[in-house]
Amino acid sequence: MISSLLSSAGLGIVALVAAAVMATYLVISPAPGHIPRERRRPGQSAGPGLLNRAAAALTEGIDAVLRRRGTPGAGALEQAGIRMRLQDYVFLVVVAALVAFALGLVLSGVLLGLFLVLLVPLGAVGLLKVLAARRRAAFADQLDDSLQLMSSSLRAGHSMLQALASVAREAEEPTSEEFARIINETRVGRDLGSALEETATRMGSQDFVWVTQAIAINREVGGNLAEVLDAVGHTIRERNQIRRQVKALAAEGKLSAYVLMALPFGIGGFLFISNPSYIGVLTESMLGWGMIGAGVVMLAVGGFWLSKVVSIKF
Repeated sequence: MISSLLSSAGLGIVALVAAAVMATYLVISPAPGHIPRERRRPGQSAGPGLLNRAAAALTEGIDAVLRRRGTPGAGALEQAGIRMRLQDYVFLVVVAALVAFALGLVLSGVLLGLFLVLLVPLGAVGLLKVLAARRRAAFADQLDDSLQLMSSSLRAGHSMLQALASVAREAEEPTSEEFARIINETRVGRDLGSALEETATRMGSQDFVWVTQAIAINREVGGNLAEVLDAVGHTIRERNQIRRQVKALAAEGKLSAYVLMALPFGIGGFLFISNPSYIGVLTESMLGWGMIGAGVVMLAVGGFWLSKVVSIKF
C-alpha cells in the first residue's frame, strides 16, 4: 500500500517536473529561423501571445466579478503600498492557490491540497495587513521629522503647499508618497483639509489627525502655524518615545505568543514527516477529529487572548 502511494507520488512529481521543464523550454527556447514580423510587415507590431491573452481575459473576468460584488479591496492595496490593480492581485492569489493545490495533491492527497488552497487567500490577506501595519508604523515614526521640516519651511517664508511639497521631496517613504499625493490632489482642485483628513484616515494615524486639525484651525483663525506645528511635533515625539518603550517591554510577550502559536504546528509537522502512522491515528476516528477541532478552537481562543495581552493602546 505504502509502496504504491510512493510510486504514484513519484510519478506525479516526475510529471510535474516534466511539465515545468517543457513550459520553461517553450518560454525561453529560440524561435524557428524565419524572418521577423516587423521586417515582413513594417509598422505592424506582433500582438500579445496566447499566455498574455489568456491572463488578460482572466483578469478582465475577475475585474467584472469584483465590480459586480463591490469588493473594497483597492483600499487595502493602497494601505499596504502595493502598486497593483486589485484584479491582478486576485489573479496572482488564484494562481498561487492552484499551484498549492497541485503541490498538496502530489505530496499527500486531496485533503492537504484543499488545506493549502484555503491557506493561500488567508496568507494573502495577512500579507496585506502586515505590509499596511509596517507602512503605518513607518509613517508614524517619520511624522515628527516631517513636522519639523514643515515648520522650518514656513519660517523661511514658504506657503503651506510649498512646505508640504518640501516634505514630499525630502522625506522617506511612505511619508514622501503620501504628501506627494496630497499635493497632487490639491493641484486638481481638492480642498487641502479634505486631502489631509483622508490621508490621516488611510494611514490610521491619530497624530496626523491632530496635525490636520491644527492646520484647519490655523486656516480659520490665523496665527503662527510654525509654532503650532512645533508644539504638536514635540507632543508626537514624546508619544513616539513612550511607544518605543512599550514596544521594547512587550517584545518578550510577543515572542512567547509567536512560539506558543507555532509550537502545535511545528510538532504536528515533525510527527507527520518522521512518523506518519503515529499521528495518522487522529484522522481514523471521530474522536481524533473531535480532538483536532477542540485543539483548533482552544488555539484560536488562546491566540486571541495573547494578542490582546501584548497589544497596548494609549
